[in-house]
Amino acid sequence: MDFPRALRERRTRGHLSQLDLALRAGTSQRHLSFIESGRSVPGRNMVVRLAESLELPLRERNELLLAAGYAPAYPESSLDDPVLAPVRTAIDHILRGHLPYPALVVDRGGDLIAANTAFAALTEGAAPELLGPGTNAYRLALHPDGLAPRIRNLAEWSRHILARLDHLEELRAELAAYVPELEPSAGHLGFAVPLHLASPYGELHLMTTVTTFATAVDVTLAELKLEAFLPSDPETSEALASPAWATACTAAGQTPSTRTAPGRALKVNPNPSTNRS
Repeated sequence: MDFPRALRERRTRGHLSQLDLALRAGTSQRHLSFIESGRSVPGRNMVVRLAESLELPLRERNELLLAAGYAPAYPESSLDDPVLAPVRTAIDHILRGHLPYPALVVDRGGDLIAANTAFAALTEGAAPELLGPGTNAYRLALHPDGLAPRIRNLAEWSRHILARLDHLEELRAELAAYVPELEPSAGHLGFAVPLHLASPYGELHLMTTVTTFATAVDVTLAELKLEAFLPSDPETSEALASPAWATACTAAGQTPSTRTAPGRALKVNPNPSTNRS
């Protein structure tokens, strides 16, 4: 894609006028108009300023620079790269520290990077092919052989998942085909969607929080999402504090099929005491 077209499409998608973007980027509307028409070739610093002003994800900032003929500004490291070792350690501590509540980390495509043993216990009973190496958290959630049959508010939860997948058209189309034509229940707000999940420990009412590395300067790190589940009522709190749940978490941590592929995932030790020095 040529740079003028790429810039114009991203500006339009952000619902910004040329004047709005010019003011944000510290330039004139006339200069921006010349750039978008191809009459003026922007320098590298101007491209970076425009990308920042558009608040684009780091991957798209790199794409915009490439379209303008410049090298990418942001590295894209492997999760195994030593430079991300502190991040792996931090995520490991967060996942273990969130126990006995479920938590997981996914990449841009929803592929499972790491999870604690409580999440593995939560997914107990899902088809083996949806677990283990190559697990996609979104497919696991909505597939008929995954969590979907146990989700009591599937209409709301499925729409909550599908709303995240606008950048993954193929996966979104696949998962949309699994979702029945259900109307959201009375009182549905459309945000802060809870998860109502049937389980051997009772019906669990969970709410989620999603954490991203907003100040990351590495593409891989910027695209990670840490999703943590918390109980939304006293009954769920009691269920997730019970000895039966603790036993299930321990058992899940000893099952190889609940782990993601070596070299791809951050390994989370199911027994924190064995990680102490």
